[in-house]
Amino acid sequence: MGRDEYPRTPDGRYFVVRERLWRTANPHLASAEHDRLVKALMDARRELRGHPTGNAAAAAHARVNDAKVALGERGPVWWTDGAPDYNRKLAKNTPYADWFSKLRRTAAGAQ
Repeated sequence: MGRDEYPRTPDGRYFVVRERLWRTANPHLASAEHDRLVKALMDARRELRGHPTGNAAAAAHARVNDAKVALGERGPVWWTDGAPDYNRKLAKNTPYADWFSKLRRTAAGAQ
């Protein structure tokens, strides 16, 4: 399942996986820059799948982190209105709780 298939908060700042909020990439990045960063992220993740050790593993982890920070998924938030970051928090414990509750009720009714 791709990220586009996960529900996004109404403000587009997060998507939800297993009831947890995950920060989306900065939508203001130029398409070419976004694509370059995603490629760098995927290259580093593929390297980690090879189970590197020592310095190689540390370097690959650092590249993953650097790409995620540059994409806006980690590090300073990409929005400018001063709203706090709820990355990795359970949706029910955030200001998105009402939205998430309605989403769950809708999903339960569809089954």
